[in-house]
Amino acid sequence: MSGTGAPAMSVDGSGLRVGVVAASWHGTVMDGLLGGAHRALARSGVLRAEVMRVPGAFELPLGAAKLLTRCDCVVALGVVIRGGTPHFDFVCRAATDGLLRASLDAGRPVGFGLLTCDDEEQALDRAGLADSHEDKGAEAAEAAVAMAVLLRSDVG
Repeated sequence: MSGTGAPAMSVDGSGLRVGVVAASWHGTVMDGLLGGAHRALARSGVLRAEVMRVPGAFELPLGAAKLLTRCDCVVALGVVIRGGTPHFDFVCRAATDGLLRASLDAGRPVGFGLLTCDDEEQALDRAGLADSHEDKGAEAAEAAVAMAVLLRSDVG
């Protein structure tokens, strides 16, 4: 159920220590994103992931940075829905920049599963639920594992 532009990825992530940092806002969307991430990790041979729940998208970078001290990669999941104020822009930019910084500082990948949507319908359509058209939680997990495997094979 990935989007039409998403590459098909199949990598063996056995033995990887994977962390998942997930925001708490928009429970139904977050349940879908987490479910998709767990399904993708299982397909990759990752049997267990450490999950850290944080209040919202703004807190994702700090959670990711903490998990990256003990994990080979992190999957960051959250959703920000546009409202009538510039809050959306500030939170999206801070979370995006912070996740990139956490990844670069640690030298370890962060799968980017932060939905930035105009409305709840768009978020639900990307959440990996039964009637969703996309599974962004799975895509973020696949990307994180693929990069961790790539870095492991390139370095080791």
